[in-house]
Amino acid sequence: MQDHNDKITVYYDGACPSCIKDRANYQKIAGAAADNVCWFDITDQEQELRRLGIDPAKALAELHLKTATGQIISELDAYIALMQPVAVLKPVAWLIGLPVIRPILAFCYHKLVTRRLAKQDRLK
Repeated sequence: MQDHNDKITVYYDGACPSCIKDRANYQKIAGAAADNVCWFDITDQEQELRRLGIDPAKALAELHLKTATGQIISELDAYIALMQPVAVLKPVAWLIGLPVIRPILAFCYHKLVTRRLAKQDRLK
């Protein structure tokens, strides 16, 4: 059995239907690699997020994860770290990291998240 400390922890918005759907899709695609991921719902967890050094407002706007070594990473770096161990997602992780693609994708991602949070009246 694998120790919890050997896993990555993904801090996701459990109040977001598309985030829940994305999590389910990841688990389906990742197969056995999904066993190495712990999921932490950030809903009403502001104090715990602050304890970890994560700004709760940023946690809503950007994906955050804690690596197996305890490092907190966010945004596209978090997506890349999550996809890297999954064979079918590894090329996507590589593509996301390309210098030409990364800033465009980051801009689009932030636009979509801001729109979703505004629509849900959850912008802080």
